[in-house]
Amino acid sequence: MRKRIRVVQYGVGPIGASIVRLLRQKASVDIVGAIDRDPAKAGRDLGELSGATDAPWGVAVSARAPGVLAEPVDVVIHSTSSSLPGVMEELLGCISAGACVISTCEELSYPFRKHPELAARLDAAAREEGVALVGTGVNPGFVMDKLVLVLSAASQRVDSAKAVRIVNASERRLPLQKKIGAGMAPEEFRRRVAAGAIKHHGLPESVAMVADGLGITLDDISETIEPVIAREVVKTPFLEVTAGHVAGVHQIARGTAGGRDRVVLELQMYVGAKQPSDTIELHGEPNVSLSIPGGTHGDVATAAIAVNAIPVIVAAPAGLRTVRDLPLAFFPPGPMA
Repeated sequence: MRKRIRVVQYGVGPIGASIVRLLRQKASVDIVGAIDRDPAKAGRDLGELSGATDAPWGVAVSARAPGVLAEPVDVVIHSTSSSLPGVMEELLGCISAGACVISTCEELSYPFRKHPELAARLDAAAREEGVALVGTGVNPGFVMDKLVLVLSAASQRVDSAKAVRIVNASERRLPLQKKIGAGMAPEEFRRRVAAGAIKHHGLPESVAMVADGLGITLDDISETIEPVIAREVVKTPFLEVTAGHVAGVHQIARGTAGGRDRVVLELQMYVGAKQPSDTIELHGEPNVSLSIPGGTHGDVATAAIAVNAIPVIVAAPAGLRTVRDLPLAFFPPGPMA
């Protein structure tokens, strides 16, 4: 492995900005470029755009990916969209440049059931170029899939798995608060859900990953999305939710076999949540449970997981990988040995 790794950031929204600020702390990383499709960001200094205290960095953001990727790049951290079809050309462009890819695209985390053709195309392209790519983040990528599978290492038999994640969205970025419908009337929320505009992406992918990792063959994966209604006024730094309006989402994905729930992932993400937490329960021999009071901060952890995956993806076998296949570890800030 190279002692210094050349990294490009693709997408400089709130998550991308958090990622590059963390990248800046790694002595073995050189940030050699940044890409964002927003023309208003083109030409700006990456450090200034990301709100870094030590800006400027002398790295300009470009709206043209080919120009940035024409230079030698080891890893691209990609954070632009949740939809795999929507980012296929971006990912293929990174692969064709000979770069490994770490993406926060939720549908890339385990695309084999929903997008098998796209998964096969990415895998073939990556193998041909001799690079690896992975979709990861806090959820999917850690709390409700990888961590569930890690806990199963203490089991002789697992009959079913359940994970419940309660997130206080008041502490999260504005785009996420909007994505979960905070402040909407319930009728508008249901219309937006029906149109596919409101949901947390990735729960079905996590169900499939957990089931495959536990050796459970599922008959079906289903998903329900309901509003969480505010009982009192809730104010965040960005918006206000009145009583009777939507505070966020209550989303459940179920993997069933033989008419029984075998993998259940429940997400309650709403502004004003009083007792956020992450809870995992495995039923089998023996029963295993884990509770994280306060939960895992999504924005902070997503940036950390993406950056910590750099040494792992550089060393991974070529092809499309998942967090089920790869180890997770901390990427120390000092120089590589």
